[in-house]
Amino acid sequence: MVIVFLLGGLAYQYRFELMLEGIGILAKSRNTISPHREVEWSDTEALDDEKQMPNIILILADDLGFNDITVNGGGVAGGTVPTPNIDSIAREGVMFTNGYAANATCAPSRAALMSGKYPTRFGFEFSPTPTGMMPMVAMMAGTVEGRPSMVTHFDEQEGDRIPYEDMGLPAEETTLAEILKKAGYYTAHIGKWHLGRSSGMSAIDQGFDDSLLMASGLYMNEDDPLVVNSYQDFDPIDRFLWKGLRFAASFNNSDWFEPGGYLTDYYTDEALKVIEKNRDRPFFLYLAHWAPHSPLQATKEDYDSLSHIENHRLRVYAAMIRALDRGVGKVLNSLEKHGIADNTLVIFTSDNGGAGYIGLPEVNQPYRGWKMSFFEGVVYTYLIL
Repeated sequence: MVIVFLLGGLAYQYRFELMLEGIGILAKSRNTISPHREVEWSDTEALDDEKQMPNIILILADDLGFNDITVNGGGVAGGTVPTPNIDSIAREGVMFTNGYAANATCAPSRAALMSGKYPTRFGFEFSPTPTGMMPMVAMMAGTVEGRPSMVTHFDEQEGDRIPYEDMGLPAEETTLAEILKKAGYYTAHIGKWHLGRSSGMSAIDQGFDDSLLMASGLYMNEDDPLVVNSYQDFDPIDRFLWKGLRFAASFNNSDWFEPGGYLTDYYTDEALKVIEKNRDRPFFLYLAHWAPHSPLQATKEDYDSLSHIENHRLRVYAAMIRALDRGVGKVLNSLEKHGIADNTLVIFTSDNGGAGYIGLPEVNQPYRGWKMSFFEGVVYTYLIL
């Protein structure tokens, strides 16, 4: 019996590795990552009739739980990790108490945000996933409420699987960035895209003048002495991510290079550069953070500052929320510094609620449900401006 059990375990592990091989994510040499290099954002001077148009900054969190920020009396670790900067947007502006995401997973929700349409209208109902990921999701289906909102995509005419890079928001759809660009705005994207990378679907092909893309998905190199990692070995998706993701960025479809620091802080710093360079002309900045999506990684500095949290996983996650809120504060301070706060609309929201597979059961309280289901805990998101 023991031998059978061991053989079964080995077979499971072998099958898991084969799935990863099917995606090609174990072949980590497939993309060479160059050392960090500075990004050169555009800075064209505005025309006189453009200068009074309001700037727009859309800050999008990823998998943010309803209970992750403190504006409604909640917050991570029993509210002991406050989010004063995110809260300030709600207190000084408007919080939509009936704000709902358009879908329960990343990409369709983002497609709706960019297009202004329900994603079902143009066939974008599911999140694009690499080959082999869905079998792994099926392996964990018993831990997910509702049907996973991800499928394998096939070409209806050829019958072949569509490459991951070709899955996205159809190029013929008009995006928010395209509309604003035509109206005279400079348009910049920073962070996650998840709406296609080829066939006219990349950010710079969909209306953005500049795009600093999250090319993969580690917040820092796994062995960096300044990072603290939290591994969820019980979860196939977490194992999938740690095996395959890398610390990488791309600017305007360039080759991959290393970001200039912890990903949340790096995106914030680059957002400040966009504001600095374009303070004298109307701009639309789409700041699409990866935080607090797994894999869970925090800076050692943020982690050490939360010594009152005993649970390691929760402490790493809380440190990630801390970095996200700090970044929002820096953006708001930059607008004040440059005297453009009163002429800038800042919107903060999330693509969907928290995921159950990170092993933190309180992230969506007081509502139920996890990412990939359609309960209130998933689609009822903070929308504040």
